[in-house]
Amino acid sequence: THELRRRGHVINHKRVARVMRAKGMGIKPRRRHVRTTNSQHDSPVFPNLYRNIVPAQPNQVWVGDFTYIRLASGFCYLAAILDACSRKVVGYAISRTIDTNLALAALRSAVETRHPPAGCIFHTDRGGQYASEAYRRALTEAGLRGSMSSVGNPYHNAQAESFMKTLKVEDIYIGGYETFQDVA
Repeated sequence: THELRRRGHVINHKRVARVMRAKGMGIKPRRRHVRTTNSQHDSPVFPNLYRNIVPAQPNQVWVGDFTYIRLASGFCYLAAILDACSRKVVGYAISRTIDTNLALAALRSAVETRHPPAGCIFHTDRGGQYASEAYRRALTEAGLRGSMSSVGNPYHNAQAESFMKTLKVEDIYIGGYETFQDVA
């Protein structure tokens, strides 16, 4: 409608939408967003150790995040861990539920694949799965140092967020997965 007004046509935006819809020219409405992080919990959080650090070699800093994958009926969830230097996926897990077990499965996958040196920083958001006692214990057992972003600040975990967005745009949205087995 802005372009039509610029050209001197006076027309209501609702009429334009109606005509476009009738001619099959409408865009798909955005779907409901699924929340994957709940930082409203009483669990202790790690300080942000990843601030102002530029990893010079692999296995100095890992970053992790969750995302949802829309299926024909419902969702499944992906937990991914990336090396902040190489930006390669070092571990991941897929589940029908977003819980601490999913985060732990991705962590086990990463540790078994990469065998990180003691002191490697593992940076995430403040989701309850990452702040749970079981997850904190698993980090300690693996020799990893936990690090968490500020509440509601996706820029502090930008590498993981960017990876998830690229994965969705280049594969998940195109693939149109129907079942959990299609994803797994």
